[in-house]
Amino acid sequence: MNRTEALRILGLDGDVSLDDIKAAYRETAQILHPDRFAGNKKLQDRATEQFKNLQDAYDTLMGKGSRARASAGDGSAASHRASGLSEEREIEARLAGIAAARVQLAAQRDALSDERRNGVSFLVIGGIAALLCGRSAKGLLLAVAALATAAAVWGAVQAVSAQRGIGMLDARLSELADEKGKLLARLDELK
Repeated sequence: MNRTEALRILGLDGDVSLDDIKAAYRETAQILHPDRFAGNKKLQDRATEQFKNLQDAYDTLMGKGSRARASAGDGSAASHRASGLSEEREIEARLAGIAAARVQLAAQRDALSDERRNGVSFLVIGGIAALLCGRSAKGLLLAVAALATAAAVWGAVQAVSAQRGIGMLDARLSELADEKGKLLARLDELK
């Protein structure tokens, strides 16, 4: 992974300090941590993959061995300010982390929308095929009707599961929007 890609993953520009990188990483890691999606295995798997990418980006930007030194601090806002990171820069780094997390959560939501659409398609096609084949008493048509019914049931389960995941992601995106609004208001107060 190169520096430009790592900065993009963290939602940062090219001219950032190590403290900015650390703050953006911590904020994004809190938002995308796989444990936040423990109720949905599919979302948790995606979050795990994105979390690995986030860690790779952080390692790339911090260099080898820096990660252990960075995690040795207490991670508090006071320690950031003590190391030269003003509250304004800390808020900007958190906003960058939120922006990066929103992009990744939106990508997850788009993938679930595709799964929901596929599930609804299977439901409709399987239902129609089951109805058409179910009218005949011939053995082959009964087998096709059974397969069509199974496809319809599978489609319904997939559509409902995807809708649940979309609801979780929409709630998380709403929380991020609220947090972003609060941070922007605080940033305006500081300026």
